Amino acid sequence: MIGCLCIHGFTGAPYEVEPLAEYLTKHTDWIFSVPTLPGHGENLSLKDIHYHQWIEHAEAELKKLIDTCDRVYVIGFSMGGMIASLLAAKYPVDKLVLLSAAAYYINPKQMASEIKSMIVDLFKGNLENNEFFKRYKRKIKATPIKATFQFRRLVSYIKPLLPQVEVPTLIAQGECDGIVPPKSAEYLYRTISAKTKRLTYIKDSSHHICHCEEKEALFSQVYEFLMER
Repeated sequence: MIGCLCIHGFTGAPYEVEPLAEYLTKHTDWIFSVPTLPGHGENLSLKDIHYHQWIEHAEAELKKLIDTCDRVYVIGFSMGGMIASLLAAKYPVDKLVLLSAAAYYINPKQMASEIKSMIVDLFKGNLENNEFFKRYKRKIKATPIKATFQFRRLVSYIKPLLPQVEVPTLIAQGECDGIVPPKSAEYLYRTISAKTKRLTYIKDSSHHICHCEEKEALFSQVYEFLMER
């Protein structure tokens, strides 16, 4: 039996990775775990949450799969990609998939483009329909500064451990990502020690890569990578 752990990003929820989990569910008989990290989900409550709690929760979910499955794969999106990398370095994970993984964050050029589109929609009276505005306005209001520092501390804690990742790894990055720049994927590709590793770019994808227009092509790549022996 194969188990697959899918980890969402900072201030996010399982919906960020669920389209991929649903695709893989249709094509396999694997067991899936798509947990909600502490303080995350529909009602963000990140006050007084420490980054170790995110790691420990993901570790607990992974251990359940390791105890019941012959092989285990880990998929991580954004901050979840960093946590997934840590798990692959520490535990007997068979394959790793990193989606928009946040070794670096904020792509100034793309972020400026998205903010510009938001300003244009503001003057047109169409701000409420702007995808960037809709996706992030609630998160900005509900995210304490302390939580942002915890996210940064998590990234700083995990980066030195990346050379310990030796399992086959697929890294996917959207070229139009305003949150995580392409240099993050390039850094991960250079730093991870896996002999089998691939870096793929999704041309028109912004940060939420599992919800982009090219998601079917991405999901097919992930499926083929995980099915390879």
